[in-house]
Amino acid sequence: MVAALELYLDTDATRRIRVLWDLLESDGVPSLRSLLAQRHRPHVSLAVAPRLDPHRVAEALSGTVVAAPLRLEFQHAGQFVGRVLWLGPAPTPELLAHHAEVHDRLARAGVEVVEHYRPGRWVPHCTLSMRVPNPLMGAAVRRCLEVLPLTATVVGAAVADHARDISHPLP
Repeated sequence: MVAALELYLDTDATRRIRVLWDLLESDGVPSLRSLLAQRHRPHVSLAVAPRLDPHRVAEALSGTVVAAPLRLEFQHAGQFVGRVLWLGPAPTPELLAHHAEVHDRLARAGVEVVEHYRPGRWVPHCTLSMRVPNPLMGAAVRRCLEVLPLTATVVGAAVADHARDISHPLP
């Protein structure tokens, strides 16, 4: 499993994504709703690592508002190799600058993150499913398009490692 620095979405966007999770489940696509005893909540991860010490991350980001009230405009659905389905917000200059600032502070503090979440490589996304059966991927993407566009505001942040039962809120 992995740990992540997660940005949480406003109530309406969270509700709409949870409804999408339910629709995907009814179509035979296991969503994040059913993963890890329903401990997931819709989010966009800024950083991911095999392990993140929440206190070290909080110290590295001290003085930064990690849960900056960014407006996210989810405009597309996508997939990563390995049957991962997601919704993607437009990569606005504000979102990319916030991401870069967080990573700069983590790097200066010696907090290691996986390469594909670093600035210049990161694809901002909200994961919906990590195991879409290949024959259902096309229908799952079409189902996602039914909820787009979706506007969200970041309202919270935390270091989360659900496998280790860690959820450490950040400012």
